[in-house]
Amino acid sequence: MRLLLSLFALCAVPLLAQAPVQPDMRLSARPLHANAIVPQARNFSAAPQPVQITGVNVQIKVVDQAATTSLVIKLHNPGRAMAEAEMLLPVPMGCVIGRFDFDGAGAEPSAVLLPVVEARRIYDDIVRRYKDPAIMQFSGLSLVRTSVFPVPAGGNQEIRFSYDHVLPANGARVDYELPRSEALSYRIPWAIHATLNSTRPIAGVYSPSHELNTERKSDQVLRVSVTEKSRLDPGPFRLSYLVGGEGVAASLFAYPDPKVGGGYFLMIAGLPPRPADSKRRIPREVTIVLDRSGSMAGDKWKQARAAALQVIAGLAEDEHFNVIAYSDQVDTLFAVPMPRTEVNEKSARTFLSNLRPLGGTNIHDALIEALRQKPVADSLPMVLFLTDGLPTIGNTGEKAIRELAVNHNPHARRVFTFGVGVDVNAPLLEAISDTTRGSPTFVLPGEDVEIKVADVARRLHGPVMASPELALPRDGAGGVRVTEVLPGTMADLYEGEQLVLLGRYTGDAPLEFSLKGNYLGTPREFKFTFALDNATTRNSFVPRLWAGRKVGMLVDAIRQAGADLPLGAQPGINAYRELIDEIIRLSTEFGILTEYTAFLALEGTDLSKKEDVQVAAWNNLRARGQQQRTGSAGVSQSANNDEMKKQHKENKRNEWMDDKLNRVSVGKVQQANDRAFFERGGRWVDSRLLDRAAQIKPAREITVGTPEYTALVEKLENQGRASCVSLEGEILLLVDGEIVLIKPAKN
Repeated sequence: MRLLLSLFALCAVPLLAQAPVQPDMRLSARPLHANAIVPQARNFSAAPQPVQITGVNVQIKVVDQAATTSLVIKLHNPGRAMAEAEMLLPVPMGCVIGRFDFDGAGAEPSAVLLPVVEARRIYDDIVRRYKDPAIMQFSGLSLVRTSVFPVPAGGNQEIRFSYDHVLPANGARVDYELPRSEALSYRIPWAIHATLNSTRPIAGVYSPSHELNTERKSDQVLRVSVTEKSRLDPGPFRLSYLVGGEGVAASLFAYPDPKVGGGYFLMIAGLPPRPADSKRRIPREVTIVLDRSGSMAGDKWKQARAAALQVIAGLAEDEHFNVIAYSDQVDTLFAVPMPRTEVNEKSARTFLSNLRPLGGTNIHDALIEALRQKPVADSLPMVLFLTDGLPTIGNTGEKAIRELAVNHNPHARRVFTFGVGVDVNAPLLEAISDTTRGSPTFVLPGEDVEIKVADVARRLHGPVMASPELALPRDGAGGVRVTEVLPGTMADLYEGEQLVLLGRYTGDAPLEFSLKGNYLGTPREFKFTFALDNATTRNSFVPRLWAGRKVGMLVDAIRQAGADLPLGAQPGINAYRELIDEIIRLSTEFGILTEYTAFLALEGTDLSKKEDVQVAAWNNLRARGQQQRTGSAGVSQSANNDEMKKQHKENKRNEWMDDKLNRVSVGKVQQANDRAFFERGGRWVDSRLLDRAAQIKPAREITVGTPEYTALVEKLENQGRASCVSLEGEILLLVDGEIVLIKPAKN
């Protein structure tokens, strides 16, 4: 049996001076083998037991802009006979092949680098032969074609391949991309690791596609890896890093959209490594507020107490702390925050060891006590506020407690809330943090309180820029050129973090931003000018991330409006109709679904019936968002919503946590490049046509594999939208104002 394999790499870049693997030119003229499998997409093989791709390991090494990408592709042959396989690897134009070998290979394994035109011919041949257009999403790449090699019966094989190329730079930003299929059905795990080396300090690293673990080895060296839970995320792996000297480094991704008179932008700002002069920093003042009501008895109280002592022990000598414990009443360790000394640390241990969990939960008075303390000069004041229950003593109104954080926080203390278990008012804890530049954390049943608190405390190490504020670009007449910037209030920046801002812009003139704040203890202003020449539809993640944050903000507004509703109250839809309309519009246009709008993906949902859709969304938002404020349903919604409001990477599977605290997803919505498609009756429908899909008569019907189809692919490829034709089955697509129906080729 012969097998065709395909693995995919990067964008077009200049040639590096390095000796390539010796090519065998006979490979380029040889016809394709009968069986095919594509590691990043669907299996094209007609063989009963084709060789399987079981995993891919990627090692990336970058030295300034020179990158080496090394891949280990793991294969398994489930058959009883030895299999032979041919491998195709699309690669960037101008790259240099560095290494190609496999277990049991001959003395001279061969490979040939095919130009884009020849690669395209092979892609078209695969489509004609297997009647499946999935390969076309990689159109525009060159191709490495390798010699045939054996995969033992019932055994495994490893292919090792590497190539070198130069990464494109945009000002202070260097970009890397490893294209992979956007298909949700793709489930092969990719372990991706990167080492970044720069002659200039690396100010930050960012991926809009995958969640990262980052380890700084030095000012000029970072190690990055895709987290375990992100290894199955579909779509290209994208990585960008910022280089700079002293101060904040920043860059801008822009996506053009004529509908908004300009487009969407994502601004990333990175902080340099901590300067050698350790005196240049912002010391912290930390007040730890612990719930010691009766429900905290047992392991929860032991863990909370241990967490408090661990936080105190992690403070520097010139940093200050206090401890407040509350139940029916509020007990305070010190009258004002005190420096972290051995004597004061011992006082904290004694104070906590003498407390016993009992009584009710007086959240209102505990929050007042934490916020009213006289602050320590030149410190960043923050509160770690922990509770495991609803307010039961004193003023228990949700609005009244929430307004404390807004109207009675004279020293601008940052409040980081911790909800322990699910018997908490989740929207309340979320709101307290949001309005004070903090963040909520929910300790789910079975999780360790100490670990969760310690994780947040580590993140809060080393404040670098406090109270950041952004001055927005204006036009010549003084009008604002940037609108709907999210988040509206920026959080403080700590060591190892970067600022990710999203918004919309008008016009095509350069955008000028001014970022002000308390930088390492000194008021500073950083100015940035970003040209929009590099705005491209290939930055499709930008509007989608903006839309995700916007939906999270709108849902939060409706949820917070449900505070303190009278028992049995049934608010009407009219008060929220504009918010609901915008949630529905963004959900359909960008293919971003939530637990409240998942019904939009159902076959029976007719978007042309606007009133019915509004009512269905409102019923979900009222019954869940407004009325379920506690329990696992309330906590899961707040956790989901906080994630959306701060979203920095794509969520292509539309995953969220359900009311049983399980991760779920929607499979009938596919995001492809900058488009979204909904499955209706076995046909993928462009979201822009969804409200009239049943009545549409396409202007043209195009069959996969025909010359007309090839011309369409070329047009979409030039627009950076080739993935739009890679979906399985019929596709109803709007292209340059024309509605076309793409139909599969007949077998």
